[in-house]
Amino acid sequence: GFYLVGDSENPHLEFHQAIISGVEKVTHIVKDEDIIGEPAKSDGIILVPVNTLGLCGNITGGKCPATTTEVYPDSPRATDAICNDAQVAAIVSGIDYVLKH
Repeated sequence: GFYLVGDSENPHLEFHQAIISGVEKVTHIVKDEDIIGEPAKSDGIILVPVNTLGLCGNITGGKCPATTTEVYPDSPRATDAICNDAQVAAIVSGIDYVLKH
């Protein structure tokens, strides 16, 4: 399934929800209450201290929200093409959100 890793020290839940809304049109979203040992804030969204952990969502340090996307083709409901489509949907949805705000 697909999920996002956002920054707990600078959360942008509306941004993340916009991405999830776009991605769920092409693949399934992780709906677990716990994702990789972290409590989910919403379906497919966890928040961790990205700076402390050195995650790629912190690379720019910019004012625009950032996130790390995770999608795995390890599900019978996902293929490599669906995973690629999910990443494209995440990018487009993220850009659309930033342009509107």
